[in-house]
Amino acid sequence: MRIRYLKPLCREPVLLLKFRQNGNTRRVAIGKQNRLAGESSPYLLQHADNPVDWYPWGEEAFKRAAEEGKPVFLSIGYSACHWCHVMAHESFEDQDIADYLNENYISIKVDREERPDIDNVYMESVQMMTGRGGWPLSVFLTPKGLPYYGGTYFPPQARGGLTGFLDILRAMKHSYEKNRGDIEQVTHELQSVLSKNPQALQNREAVKAGLLQVAFENIQTEIDPVKGGLGSSPKFPEPLAMEFLLRIHARQADAEALVSVNRTLDAMAYGGIFDHIGGGFHRYSTDNVWRVPHFEKMLYDNALLASLYLHAYQVNRNPLYRDIACRTLDFLLREMRSPEGGFYGTLDADSEGMEGKYYLWSKDEIIDALGKEDGETIAGYYGATRAGNFEGLNILYVADRKLRPEDDLLKRSGEALGKLRNKRVRPGRDEKILASWNGLALCAFSEAAAAFRREDYLDAARQCGTFIAGSLIRGGQLFHTYKEGRAMVPAYLDDYSMLILGLLDLHAASFSLQWLDLAVKLADAMTGKFKDESGALFYDAAYDSEQLFIRPRNLIDGAQPSGNSAAVLALLKLAAITGREEFHKKAEGALQAMQYQISKYPRGFSGWLCALDFYLSAPLEIAIIGRRGDEKTDEMLQAVYSEFLPARVVAAAEPEAADAAGNIALLQGRHAVGGEPAVYICRNYTCSAPVTEIEELVSALKKTASI
Repeated sequence: MRIRYLKPLCREPVLLLKFRQNGNTRRVAIGKQNRLAGESSPYLLQHADNPVDWYPWGEEAFKRAAEEGKPVFLSIGYSACHWCHVMAHESFEDQDIADYLNENYISIKVDREERPDIDNVYMESVQMMTGRGGWPLSVFLTPKGLPYYGGTYFPPQARGGLTGFLDILRAMKHSYEKNRGDIEQVTHELQSVLSKNPQALQNREAVKAGLLQVAFENIQTEIDPVKGGLGSSPKFPEPLAMEFLLRIHARQADAEALVSVNRTLDAMAYGGIFDHIGGGFHRYSTDNVWRVPHFEKMLYDNALLASLYLHAYQVNRNPLYRDIACRTLDFLLREMRSPEGGFYGTLDADSEGMEGKYYLWSKDEIIDALGKEDGETIAGYYGATRAGNFEGLNILYVADRKLRPEDDLLKRSGEALGKLRNKRVRPGRDEKILASWNGLALCAFSEAAAAFRREDYLDAARQCGTFIAGSLIRGGQLFHTYKEGRAMVPAYLDDYSMLILGLLDLHAASFSLQWLDLAVKLADAMTGKFKDESGALFYDAAYDSEQLFIRPRNLIDGAQPSGNSAAVLALLKLAAITGREEFHKKAEGALQAMQYQISKYPRGFSGWLCALDFYLSAPLEIAIIGRRGDEKTDEMLQAVYSEFLPARVVAAAEPEAADAAGNIALLQGRHAVGGEPAVYICRNYTCSAPVTEIEELVSALKKTASI
């Protein structure tokens, strides 16, 4: 390795390291920060030391591109993205590549979690141009922000059938300079196509109930009959699809649907995708048996999976599912919670420059920590061998199911290994707090608080709600992200819709009307800010947000619900609670418009299918009047959440507050009975007499669940 100082495009000396790697000479410069140094996003700050002259997204970058007649290179990723780190190390830290970018392009870095609108429109563009997408997303733009080519990860030099990044840069520069007229025509055509509403979205036919069965049969064909989950490797948990299958089981007692869910949840709970020492789930499995994970951990995955395991527990009372739900929420409390009460976004896959290092074990480490006898038992339980099952070390998974979660040896060994692991270098944590993901966390913690009578979960949900109301809402405006005391970026559709769902669950668990009032205010704002021209669906960005080359709208459900499907479910629930017919009509119109898309690819619209199931059900409307914290009231609340009732809505209030909730239809005329807490159960515009005894309530709910 040779080291020397140089002054390339910087005013300060920069340390240059020159070395050979994979048969190629690399020059890596360190010591000078670029324009990203002043940003708050952890992902952008990871690139602040690159020799690439990065700009954050903004007018300055595009103005310079126009003035100098250069194309724009746009790179989009996020802090926990492994291949983003790889491309950064291989290409963006390489001085030769940086020099070429700095001389011939204006380079922009975007954190997709901070600006999902930018990610959405350029991901859709790249997928249309190339048929594939992913992160890092690499896009070539005109100075007007119009994309003319794109891809994902590119190696620095050609290998494995992939074109080298430097070759791509040269080719795209040449294309921009020599074919500018053609590029402008193609980009405008692309803009026109992406901006048009598909004809199918104009449908206004009545929603067809048979669509649920068609979707169920379609999704079942993709279920792995041995290890569960959908498709083969890489295998993602897809909690929304599993929620839909649970709903099908509840709707028509379909045993096949429940078998698919149980098989999937068992395999994930026992597999390496679950962190058996610290709790919580990694993002996905690189194989088809859930054993070798991609090690990053995401708040949205863990919130949705905690809710899914809770719902599965409500269905079949499998103690494993309760254990996994609680250990996942406990992980979020321990490792992802901010001092203010919100929840951070992600944990990185890498530590000390190695993917998964924090989570891997040698068999000798286990035996040294636990002793010979216990160590051998636990190593066998977790499938740990001296040869290892992942790059010479071991990913822990349940290979021997003789031990149960409640066994003392398993608990003691978990604590001992956890203490040992805590001494390691932890993966990086992205400490952005996103409104949408925190809405999903509110759902999980609030439901679990009610179902398991966990006051610590309720306290966490209350503190999260208080933080959001005080720090992410300023002057009546909801913001998308918060970090280091600053709320930034006006909120998107998914922030509103997922937060509304979380606030409804927090209201039901806490009996506090402030959360229900806030949910209604957000819904009123949402239906105005994001409506599209047809009046049926929503855009992802508000009408007064920054104007991109197209206005973003994502209708597809992925690892988390789309803003549109979450909005429909939120509006249906609010309509049932408040009695406001306009909420129901808006949701109905969206479902009518989406029927064609849902029928063609049900797996990509699992969130929509859950909303459709709610719409086609007669909502089970439950009002609870009692004093939160009173033993009998809390028992009644737990009973309401003991059954899986996917069409359930709950409004709850203290006796003196119920009369004040005049704008909440479900609470009107509801009172305690003889000083005792009371539960009112309504369906199809018919309400039963108030129930005041636990046994009577449990019986009524079980009867309702079987209808």
